[in-house]
Amino acid sequence: MGTTSRRDFLKRAGLISAAALVAPTGLPAFDKAGNIAGGNAGTPSRPVGSNASKGRLTLEWEDFTGILKHTFTISGSSRSSTPIVLTRITWNGITGYGEASMPPYLGETSASVNEFLKRVRADVLPKFDDPFRIQEIMESVDSLATNNTAAKASVDIALHDLTGRIMGQPWWKIWGFSPENTPCTSFTIGYDADDDVVREKTREASWAKVLKVKLGMGNDKDRRMINLIRETAPDVPVYVDANQGWKDRSETLEMIEWLAGKGVVMVEQPLSKYDLDGHAWLTERSPLPIIADESCQRLTDIPRLKGAFHGINIKLMKCTGMREAREMITLAKALGMRLMIGCMTETSVAISAASQLSPEMEWADLDGNVLLANDCFSGMKLTDGKITLSDAAGIGVNPV
Repeated sequence: MGTTSRRDFLKRAGLISAAALVAPTGLPAFDKAGNIAGGNAGTPSRPVGSNASKGRLTLEWEDFTGILKHTFTISGSSRSSTPIVLTRITWNGITGYGEASMPPYLGETSASVNEFLKRVRADVLPKFDDPFRIQEIMESVDSLATNNTAAKASVDIALHDLTGRIMGQPWWKIWGFSPENTPCTSFTIGYDADDDVVREKTREASWAKVLKVKLGMGNDKDRRMINLIRETAPDVPVYVDANQGWKDRSETLEMIEWLAGKGVVMVEQPLSKYDLDGHAWLTERSPLPIIADESCQRLTDIPRLKGAFHGINIKLMKCTGMREAREMITLAKALGMRLMIGCMTETSVAISAASQLSPEMEWADLDGNVLLANDCFSGMKLTDGKITLSDAAGIGVNPV
């Protein structure tokens, strides 16, 4: 589907979804020529659900490049764009949207996602005629390959958006979450060697109630970043993400103690994802919560992280989507672990999907769409930095 232009891709989806609004039964309406009606009305925020119980599930997708407003540097890499694959699943004239975002460290590419989605379309979806069988569908999708988690997430998100639209309800409401419990999202500032650029990025983030800073570049560089940010934003709470960049546990503890005195409130993944003993040593001594990021990919990772970390960061692109993320919340809470929802560089599709889970979170880092210069969807909104959930059905997105 990579040959399809984004404009045509979104236009067709808008026409199909709009048609679902005008049929009294919820089935797609047709004109005298037998074509789907609806003109350019676009995708409704709360489409009428289909009364049909069965129908063909069709999957389409296209490649998209997310362009970052600033070059993004973390411990070990820099980039100015992110490959993304946008998906849509249609059933009885109603369409749901999904997304796979693939920063280089995930190990996925647009080509690998395209090949995986071809298998989903050929080997999985023909077995199902009911989109509400998300559990079974995603188990079949998951069994196709060991990894490909972002590709799997793109199918999961589209299924949740589709079924939410059929029901006419957002997923936060279907799950019974309280929208007033959403946290503020942090805004991420990547490493930069230019002092003026760091100050500019901090000023641009003046709307944010929380900042997230990428460290792990070495003690001197890390302290410099924090000091520069504190020049411009002296009182804003800060999350720190070391991205496995620190090596020695004793030096790391000294750094964390210094960060605690600089208004930092939480640290993600200070050591290698394989060093659970080192993290357990830190967690026992740290004045700040230590949160697993790279160490926590999927549901099965959580039990071994108990005691090594205070909590986990859940990302849809790593855990295969909303279904498993919901299960991760339940298990982590049962183990007494604290919760964060995070993201890659994503459009409003994946960000809005993750936001449906945000009322259950202590911390949120859902700024991936804000970092993009070319977001092609509208969705989750921020009000004074706080995640604001709407009554829009599904995951609450529309193409723009």
